[in-house]
Amino acid sequence: MKKLYLILPLAGMALTAYPQKKADKKTLGNLQAHVAYLASDKLEGRRTGTPGEQLAATYIAGQMQAIGLSPKGTDGFLQPFLVREGLESGPKARFSINSQALKAGDQFLPLPFSARKSAKGEVLPGVNEVDNVWLINVKDAKDEINPHGAPLDFYIKKTKEARESGATGIVFFNGGEDLQTVSSWLDLPHETLAIPAIWVGEEGSKTLSADDANGFQIELEADLVPSKRTGTNVVGFIDNGAPATVVIGAHYDHLGYGEDHNSLAPNEKVVHNGADDNASGTAALLEVARLLKESKLKNANYAFVAFSGEELGLFGSKYFAEKGPVPMQQVNFMLNMDMVGRLSAEKGLQIGGYGTSPVWGEVVPGAVPKGLKVSYDSSGLGPSDHASFYLKNVPVLFFFTGTHGDYHKPGDDTEKINFDGELTIVKLVYGIVEKTNGRPKLAFTRTSDPPPMSGTGFTVTLGVMLDYTFKGGAKVESVRDGKPAKAAGVEAGDVIVRLGDYAVTDAMSYTKALGTFKKGDKTSVKVKRGSEEKVFDIQF
Repeated sequence: MKKLYLILPLAGMALTAYPQKKADKKTLGNLQAHVAYLASDKLEGRRTGTPGEQLAATYIAGQMQAIGLSPKGTDGFLQPFLVREGLESGPKARFSINSQALKAGDQFLPLPFSARKSAKGEVLPGVNEVDNVWLINVKDAKDEINPHGAPLDFYIKKTKEARESGATGIVFFNGGEDLQTVSSWLDLPHETLAIPAIWVGEEGSKTLSADDANGFQIELEADLVPSKRTGTNVVGFIDNGAPATVVIGAHYDHLGYGEDHNSLAPNEKVVHNGADDNASGTAALLEVARLLKESKLKNANYAFVAFSGEELGLFGSKYFAEKGPVPMQQVNFMLNMDMVGRLSAEKGLQIGGYGTSPVWGEVVPGAVPKGLKVSYDSSGLGPSDHASFYLKNVPVLFFFTGTHGDYHKPGDDTEKINFDGELTIVKLVYGIVEKTNGRPKLAFTRTSDPPPMSGTGFTVTLGVMLDYTFKGGAKVESVRDGKPAKAAGVEAGDVIVRLGDYAVTDAMSYTKALGTFKKGDKTSVKVKRGSEEKVFDIQF
């Protein structure tokens, strides 16, 4: 039975004046309608794995169907993929200090090895009694923490000691980890210990650290339930019977209400609509698809992919590149549009991946409209979905109009989009495809690392690309020539578990550790290579 998708009318927003082709007016109106729907409150920020993401996927699939694309997912146009499978705080989880309840999943979390039990007691600061709840100030226990072990090892060791000494439960505070790191521990397999164990965040830690506290009435229940989270790519195809396929992509997921702790306005629990990031790129993707479907460019097949899971670490594009319907050796090149809605005369358009094929230098400048300011970055790596294809030796280009004050904040709304500018980018992307139509398959070139990100505290790089979907360390996807990791002996497939004094449990904790170093610093990196552990000396 043919699957039917929601097709919304592409009307409802006044057209901005634009020098005046009928075809351009149609594209401009479509862009406005796409962004207006995808960035509406109804979709609640399109967070991966939520009903809002599914509404967006249904809309995109409906538009692909209306354009005349063929479905190329595993379920019609849809391609589901696993984001995570582990544990999360359950409905019975509770923790209170002196009858003041803290919020599970936000202000406290049960630890992954915790017993699903309750405990309570009158607890004196610094006193651990038999048949009572123990309070462990992690900051004061630094001498007991193995600097070469994973942080979670200390929590497990201390919980076992507490149970053997007759504790009924254990509460850890002042741990120094953020909620996102502790949440990632819930994805790792652990044996269940005999008593409930709770990690408390900053707010609860302040209460438990108060100098004037005489005692605490503690009540807790540790409840953990299995959790499985999936995302959905949307894939449409134009089959011209050609030997090679061009992939054009944009991610459509965003931050929801900031539940994944990736908002830059963490205290604002409101919908993050993500009009620029990346309803703009998704709208451009649909319009490029429509133009190519109506065109006479038949020397390649075209795959149009709206990725999900990008905001969590390129999950969707990585899955497509590894298990998608198009083998990577058949892909000619990949074009990625991420945040193309804020084109300004001052910043212009940034095009990444310029060094990933020698052909780009011949093709791209001739497709750039007169008067458009363009800056180029040669690297094929970067914090968006094109990186997943570059790592498969596919030439890429990345189109980006720059960051702004609304990035990853609730203010990224439709009325701030420059639709005239986005139309210019749509026509540029189409022009690049047009200029490659008569050429043989593009040669691929490896590029150097992108420079450290300005304004974020990074001044050094190890020279590795990570698998952002991996848990249990930072798994190295590739190692760049001439960089510290390569010189030290780090290899692709190694899992970084420690950088200097900092334990690494995932890509996020690796990033935080890297931000503490500067040029000229020396340190060590500890990796797991299969069943072995190796330590290398590093100089940045």
